[in-house]
Amino acid sequence: MRAENAVLGAAGLAAFLALGEAVPRLGLVKEAYFPPTSRVAGALGEELADPGFWTALGDTLTGWALGLAIAVGAGVVAGVVVSVVPYLREATASTIEFLRPIPSVALIPLAVLLYGTELRSVLLLVVYAAFWQVLIQVLYGIRDVDPVAEETARSYGLGGWARIRHVLWPTALPYVMTGVRLAAAVALILAVTAELVIGAPGLGARIAVAQTSQAVPEMYALIVVTGLLGLLINVGARTVERRALAWHQSVRGEVAV
Repeated sequence: MRAENAVLGAAGLAAFLALGEAVPRLGLVKEAYFPPTSRVAGALGEELADPGFWTALGDTLTGWALGLAIAVGAGVVAGVVVSVVPYLREATASTIEFLRPIPSVALIPLAVLLYGTELRSVLLLVVYAAFWQVLIQVLYGIRDVDPVAEETARSYGLGGWARIRHVLWPTALPYVMTGVRLAAAVALILAVTAELVIGAPGLGARIAVAQTSQAVPEMYALIVVTGLLGLLINVGARTVERRALAWHQSVRGEVAV
């Protein structure tokens, strides 16, 4: 089944690349706006040979990784505290529902005002966007804890930390991993967006420079790189999720299938 899926995926990708080559060659769109796949591939090769590209890639990955790490740590801690402290969840529910829908891009003026084009501007946007993905999943995960298991733990005299470790955390972990996977994708989107709009160093800023200088094949090549990054991050997050949840029925059932 996996081999068949891989073959179908490769065939779909080959068809997409062939279509990207044929459409501008046939004159359906102007090559100046949509260059053929071969020109984009050539521009990608030139980018890979440019040390500046690797510096920009490192800047993007730095903002993504730091922002994701901060968001995951803060989201897990905040979610556990809000869930286990009596009445705190009810007291914070309206605040969470007010702040969560605010688009992170709406904070771009604030980030520029506070930090300019520094890395901290990128981190502000990335952390804000990714934090809610983790927090909400932690809250849902802890809410899903079996009340019977919770009461049994109390009857056996388990303290607060022991209940979190042996009862709450195993139940919430699948939700946490889902939140981390979602946050990883959102963090990359916001990192590139911040670089593109604010001008912070990274792939987004490099895309903006290519666009303003009319280097269209280079622009598409950099966009392809960001797409590949998103694909690799998603695959990596799913791999970590499977390993962390190897004991869980959802993963064992997936492996069995």
